[in-house]
Amino acid sequence: MTFEQWMRHRGLSESSVKKYEGAISGVMSAWAVHAGLIAGPLTSIQSLSQFESISIGVRKLPIYQERNERGHNMYNSALNKYAEYLGEGFDSDIEADLEAILAERSITDTERASLLKTRIGQGNFRQRLIALWGGCAVTGYKDTSMLVASHIKPWRASSNNERLDGYNGLLLLPTLDRAFDSGFISFDESGRILISPLLQYPNKLGIISDMEVKLKPENQEYMKFHRENIFRET
Repeated sequence: MTFEQWMRHRGLSESSVKKYEGAISGVMSAWAVHAGLIAGPLTSIQSLSQFESISIGVRKLPIYQERNERGHNMYNSALNKYAEYLGEGFDSDIEADLEAILAERSITDTERASLLKTRIGQGNFRQRLIALWGGCAVTGYKDTSMLVASHIKPWRASSNNERLDGYNGLLLLPTLDRAFDSGFISFDESGRILISPLLQYPNKLGIISDMEVKLKPENQEYMKFHRENIFRET
């Protein structure tokens, strides 16, 4: 879901949608690039923590301060809306999760290393998923170098034990992983795919209504959490 589509879904007026989208993808992106804060448009950022860091720099720019005051705080509102949009990415802000692991004082260095590897898709968690699924859990695609180790119950909602539990994971093709993490697809108790009405043109992503996954009993509680808390039914 694009920033523009998200704002419409959130009920913003068409004039607000156009103003905020234009501010983020247009003038503020140009200001940020010119100031050396970023190499490309603000809309290329998918990490909330990275966006918040860059937006601090944008707010310090004299041209931003002048235009924001003249525009009755519109540019500030646009930055806040884009941060809110990124915040609904659920499991996508890997940078913030890695920072949290590094700052955690109650775990050993060995546990920290294991969690770091798990969060970036390496280490024992990925190996467990390959052993459990042998390929993409949905399509059966076998080249594991092309597959993503995806958590069912999102990282931030999981305990450290759940983060490392192989049954809290699916091995997925990248498009399926992205849609699953973002709540645009899930799976019912029988393993049949659920496709959110908010996902536009799923067939163009290779996502079709007869897809399914052979869930194991140990997957069920994790998948129930995903259906009830992550899947975007409306």
